[in-house]
Amino acid sequence: MNIKTKDISFDNFDTIRIGSDTHHLKPIAQQSIAYRLGIPIQYLKKCPDDIQAVNLNHWIRYEKNEELFFRFDSNKVRAIFTPRYIPTDNMEVLRKLESLNYPPDTRVQCNLDDEFMSLSIPDGRQTFNIYRERITPGISVSNSEVGLASLSIAAFLLRLVCTNGMISKTQVSASYRHISAKILSSLPGVLKNVSEELISQKEQVKLSLESRVENPENSINSFNSQFMLNKIEKEAVIWALPMEYGFNMFNIVNVYTKAAQYKALPAESSFRLEKVGGTILGMVRYTVN
Repeated sequence: MNIKTKDISFDNFDTIRIGSDTHHLKPIAQQSIAYRLGIPIQYLKKCPDDIQAVNLNHWIRYEKNEELFFRFDSNKVRAIFTPRYIPTDNMEVLRKLESLNYPPDTRVQCNLDDEFMSLSIPDGRQTFNIYRERITPGISVSNSEVGLASLSIAAFLLRLVCTNGMISKTQVSASYRHISAKILSSLPGVLKNVSEELISQKEQVKLSLESRVENPENSINSFNSQFMLNKIEKEAVIWALPMEYGFNMFNIVNVYTKAAQYKALPAESSFRLEKVGGTILGMVRYTVN
């Protein structure tokens, strides 16, 4: 919903007034408005309510847009954007995927919360075996209704022995900012192109199984730093390590994909760890131990 900027005011950083109506600001909305107004969010959080209101009410008068786009959850504001933002709702994405005629008994992996959705769809018709590993490829679609990430489409590999999934960037992986009404029309073609890269994905799995790792703990610590994992993501990796411990790069990849199943993770972190696993898989040929 577009809201006229002149109708916006604040009592503090937790609530926003739209005309005479008061709404609670959720964390992402707080980040959005602080960024738009150029006020450091950590500074605002430390201020008492009256100083928060002075800062916010002062700088909102300098907002260059006559309107801002608000996303609501009942009486709460989920996020705030410029009017250029054209939202892609999760239900729109799901309806488009449903129109692609997947079999009705297709089983999917889904991580969903108020901020992020990740949906992985394996294609059982393309399952393959490498050594003793049984892998099913497919596609992964992710979306954030509150602006945490773009609508994204990528290859997905499911390890059937433990249902670990990894998201692998391919030459035709695609990501779309939410400023175009044509986003969803690209889905069928991109999905087809992603599935056609199966041969290269098979080769990467084979390479990872043949690549020995002398010190798995050191490799894990190095990747944690390289990918700048946050505290809870590192906790998830520590939890997963004993279950996927081994001395090849495929074991390392599966530590991260197993970590994505850690129950305390938000949906975005689960997606991120699956993507880290896929990225490491793509790096195997360059890894030196």
